[in-house]
Amino acid sequence: MLDAGMRKLIDPPLNALGRGIAQSGVTANQVTLAGLVLGLISAGMIAWGHFAWALIPLLASRLLDGLDGAVARATQKTDFGGFLDIVCDFIFYGAVPMAFVWADPGANGAAGAFLLASFYANGASFLGFAILAEKRQMDTRARGVKSLYFTGGILEGTETIAFFVALCLWPGWFAAMAWVFGALCFVTAVSRMVLAAKLFTGHSD
Repeated sequence: MLDAGMRKLIDPPLNALGRGIAQSGVTANQVTLAGLVLGLISAGMIAWGHFAWALIPLLASRLLDGLDGAVARATQKTDFGGFLDIVCDFIFYGAVPMAFVWADPGANGAAGAFLLASFYANGASFLGFAILAEKRQMDTRARGVKSLYFTGGILEGTETIAFFVALCLWPGWFAAMAWVFGALCFVTAVSRMVLAAKLFTGHSD
């Protein structure tokens, strides 16, 4: 819900920084993989109970997630780069809830499983919509220049990052926050399905 507005604020400085990184010879894919490594380090720290310290690699990971696209725009965008970016994003988004479950399986297990299931449903609706949008040559740049068609929703990347930060700051509230956030993820998935039904029913090539 907030991504479109955030892109207007963060894209100019990210693009400037991305051009500088590109001039150093670092590739967009290297930035993507570095972001994933930092995200997994953050998840490992969470699993070991170092919640506050985990914020440092977590936020650095998300910075690199924004920078990889800026580097690609400054050099050359590739389909594989877009593929790698979304795969690494999904790995990161799954690793953080899993880490909280590992940190306290008894308290966080059920809520963590519900949250991961909601991410799975939301991801499936997102990717399914993107496939059909590509098939019909739909295009949007509301959330920046992307390799995939990004549909909006109640919960997007900005809200998810804020949620992860809140979990690290108040880990004792993981279960309560996970139930609420997971429910909203399911609502987002259903709303995307409703939109797909309106746009794609009766049109097949």
